[in-house]
Amino acid sequence: MKYTIIGAGIGGLTTALAFEKKGIEYEIFEKAPKLTDVGAGIWLAPNALQVFEYLYVLNDIKSAGNSINQITIGKADLSPLSDTHQDSIQKKFGYSTIAIHRAELQKVLARKIPHEKLHFDKGFKSFEEIINSKIKITFEDNATIETDYLIGADGINSKVRNQLFPNSTIRYSGQTCWRGVADIDLPTTYEHKAFELWGNQIRFGISKIAQNKVYWFAVALAEQNQKDDATTIQDKLVDMYTEFHPLVTEIITATPINKILRNDINDLKPLKKWHKNNCCLIGDAGHATTPNMGQGGGQAIEDAYYLSNLIEKNPNENIFELFQQKRQAKVNTIVKQSWTTGQLAHWKYGTGFRNFLLKNMPKKLLEKKMLEMYHIEQY
Repeated sequence: MKYTIIGAGIGGLTTALAFEKKGIEYEIFEKAPKLTDVGAGIWLAPNALQVFEYLYVLNDIKSAGNSINQITIGKADLSPLSDTHQDSIQKKFGYSTIAIHRAELQKVLARKIPHEKLHFDKGFKSFEEIINSKIKITFEDNATIETDYLIGADGINSKVRNQLFPNSTIRYSGQTCWRGVADIDLPTTYEHKAFELWGNQIRFGISKIAQNKVYWFAVALAEQNQKDDATTIQDKLVDMYTEFHPLVTEIITATPINKILRNDINDLKPLKKWHKNNCCLIGDAGHATTPNMGQGGGQAIEDAYYLSNLIEKNPNENIFELFQQKRQAKVNTIVKQSWTTGQLAHWKYGTGFRNFLLKNMPKKLLEKKMLEMYHIEQY
């Protein structure tokens, strides 16, 4: 049985690697002509790292990124509201969280995939089911292939999903996000810490991802689909965050203007089904979440792990329904909780009460929730 994966993002590449390990026949197609240094950073929590350890790429990822041993939600002045030390997580799993540039992560994964199975400059156009349960896929250059199973890993704006479930709904959170990578090194005290600072309806996140490289994100309420003037965006952000700790201004001004990215924060209204017949969605294509839990990439990576193991155990069956049963409850919980956290962070009124709740959240409860989120079944 042959599987065709559409999209060479984190979910698609991890699925290809998992299939490679299990000896599952596959090819992967990506619309971009090559992997480039686009994007900014990503935090990889222990659930993702367990999968990468299983796929023998964890050491490469460690070398390309930076370990995070403490995650802090704080006030604008860097004073903590909620500190999550990773000691118990480190003790249980052998690692905590790794911050890394998305492009570096993609390169690490792509290098492990045989060249003949990874195809660039192949944008997906459409699919049709043909005789003998085969699927015919047409690309934007009008080339076609036939396959047994189609896996849509092509992100929140998935063309595979749009054909499979045309009534699916992308939801705008009311928030937009600027991201960048600053050419700067953090003070030694902050080198292995990650921060998310909550101000008055705005947020700012900071973490080191490599030597002299700091990933940051800035979140604010905004109308949808707004554009920036590239010549003034840096000054605009400095003005927006002028009441934050001086480190924030230093990081923004150390970022090349052409490396400041803006994207509205969206998720996907949960779907009842991720699959139909021999087609299935994974990652953001099937269950995109807002980034507030740091689990968008992590859940795509988990998808790859469970999908490959279910196929191995049921080699001549369509396991997409079983895959959804295994994954949907956890994913939907994360999508809901992430959305709620994002709304909480931007309360217009009651910020004092919000800060009180964060500061007094029982540490044991937080740790219990983290361990539940990081749990991966052993096969």
